[in-house]
Amino acid sequence: MTAKRNFFGRAFAVLGAASAAAAAVEGGRKPRARDLTTLGIDPASFPAANRRA
Repeated sequence: MTAKRNFFGRAFAVLGAASAAAAAVEGGRKPRARDLTTLGIDPASFPAANRRA
């Protein structure tokens, strides 16, 4: 039972981080380091935020 809880908890964490990161990029902001780390992305390698004109 614990393995299932871990799987679903991790799945929800990844979905939440993906949603938050996508919203940040859409808004021209850099996603939070925590969200990038959850997605397996090194925050230092993520490009700086690009503001839309």
